[in-house]
Amino acid sequence: MKLGILTLAVAVCFGASVPELQTARDKQDRPTLEKMTGELSASAQAKQGDASAQYIIAVAESYLSEILLELRLKNEAKSAAEAGIKAAERAVALKPDVAEYHRILGTLCGQVIPANVLAGLKYGKCAQDSVEKAVQLDPKSADAYVSRGVGNYYLPASFGGGVDKALKDFDKAIQLNAKLADAYLWKGIALRKANQMPEAHKALSRALELNPNRLWAKQLLDKTPAQ
Repeated sequence: MKLGILTLAVAVCFGASVPELQTARDKQDRPTLEKMTGELSASAQAKQGDASAQYIIAVAESYLSEILLELRLKNEAKSAAEAGIKAAERAVALKPDVAEYHRILGTLCGQVIPANVLAGLKYGKCAQDSVEKAVQLDPKSADAYVSRGVGNYYLPASFGGGVDKALKDFDKAIQLNAKLADAYLWKGIALRKANQMPEAHKALSRALELNPNRLWAKQLLDKTPAQ
């Protein structure tokens, strides 16, 4: 199932939760996102057999972990990701054929690792295997390639990852969905790491053009020279 279709279905069940979650993430609005996550968690607890309810709390926790990492609050990010993993695992168990459920599980497992490198021993395989499963189930999912690219960005080349491999995933995501802001954002981040600043500036500019509310993209762009 494509991400857009899935999130539309979830939005019908949970009102405007999905776009509101993304807006809070884009603005790095931690208090609002924490409040919404708490409310959604209570709802998910009452719907243990509902895969979409488990998925939405997994997304909320992933977004919360994401902005906490952006704010360099690694331990808090780890706690949010671990909470989301439990919900994502339930969603996968309930509907193992849905690519997006595997993608969000892999994303969350990857978000635990920055707080503690040793956590890679526990969560690294989950991150890689889950995202690969998402790609296998839906090879046309741009979001799955972004998630795989992020994993490759953080995984050293000596372990099979690296910037070059990550860039291939981000380019594939852009090929599949040329309007996916996160693909350009992460491409810009990877190019910054490769010290290709003009190209990074271009990618980050495109990310911000597609999603003007994304504060992290603006912060990175301000630190990236155009020449």
